[in-house]
Amino acid sequence: MRAAVLLLSTLPLASGSLASGSPDPSVEPPAFNDPFASFSVRVGTTEVRLREIALSVQPGASVPIEAAASGGRIQASSAGGGRLRRANNGRWTWSAPTAPGFHEVVVTNPVTSDTIRLMFMVLTSASEVTNGQLNGYRIGNYLPRPASRSRVYEPPVGFIEARPGEYDRRVSPNFRLRDFLCKDPGDPRYVLVSPRLLEKLEALLVAVNEEGYATSRLTVMSGFRTPAYNRAIGNTTDLSRHLWGDAADVFVDNDGDGQMDDLNGDGVVDVRDARWMAQVMERAIERDPKLAKGGLAVYRRNAVRGPFLHVDARGQPARW
Repeated sequence: MRAAVLLLSTLPLASGSLASGSPDPSVEPPAFNDPFASFSVRVGTTEVRLREIALSVQPGASVPIEAAASGGRIQASSAGGGRLRRANNGRWTWSAPTAPGFHEVVVTNPVTSDTIRLMFMVLTSASEVTNGQLNGYRIGNYLPRPASRSRVYEPPVGFIEARPGEYDRRVSPNFRLRDFLCKDPGDPRYVLVSPRLLEKLEALLVAVNEEGYATSRLTVMSGFRTPAYNRAIGNTTDLSRHLWGDAADVFVDNDGDGQMDDLNGDGVVDVRDARWMAQVMERAIERDPKLAKGGLAVYRRNAVRGPFLHVDARGQPARW
C-alpha cells in the first residue's frame, strides 16, 4: 500500500538529489527498504500493510489471520513456535506458546507471491512486576487509567523481554528492536512497541525520501520509556505515550553526528528542519487515512541534543 508515498510539492525542497546538509551530495545513502506490501492482512483487530511487523501477544492467545480484503485468500507458514492452523474461508489461526519469546509467521499472497512477515512477541505478564521491578529490571509503576482518558491509557498487560542477542531483530522493514529500547540498562530489558507507531514511522521515512531528501533510516532518539526512567530524566507526567511504546522522538542523521541533518537546505540545522519533517508527516497523514491518529510536536535544540520530531499513535490528534 503506497497511499502515504506521495510527493509533497508545496513544501520547500532541497536542491539536488540530497539537501545541502548531507555530508557529500554526490554520494547518496543506501536506499531504504520499501516497507509497504502489495496486499494487507488482518491480524486480530490490526490491519497489517507492512512487509514486516512485530505484534505483541499474550501467552497462550489465539490470533486470527486473514486477508484484509473481503474474499481474499492467503497462505501461511510458521518458522517458529506456537501452533498455526488453517481455518475456513482462507483464514488461519496462530496460537501463542505460554512462554515469552519471538515467533515468526510468513503470510503469502498466492496471486502475486508477495509476502508479509509477522513477528509475534509473546509478552511477560505485567503481574510479574514486583516492587516496581521485573526480573531485576526497573519498570516503576503505572497509574490506574484516569476516568477522563481513553482505554489506551490502561496499564500494559505485559512487556516484551529483550536480551542483547535479540536487539537487532527487525520490528518493521526499516526499524529494529534496539531502536525502541528504554535507555535504562539491564539484561534482560523489557520494552513495548506499537505496530501503529511502526507503520506511521515507516510512512514518514517513505515521505521524507519522496520529498527529495534521500535517507535509509530515521534515528530514534527516544522510544519506549519505563515509568521509572521517565521520572528519572525529569518528566513529571505519568501519561506520556512513550510509556506505552506508541511514541518516538526521531530525526534524520545521514552524517552520523548524532544531530538532525539540514533537511530544508538552508545551510543551518535548527528547529526549521524539524518543522520540515512535521509538514511531511502531516501531509502523509492527510493522504493516507489508515495511518493512526496521534500526537505530533516539534522540539528545538537545547544544551544536550539537537532538534527533533515527536510522533505518536495515541488514537486521536494532538499537537503542541
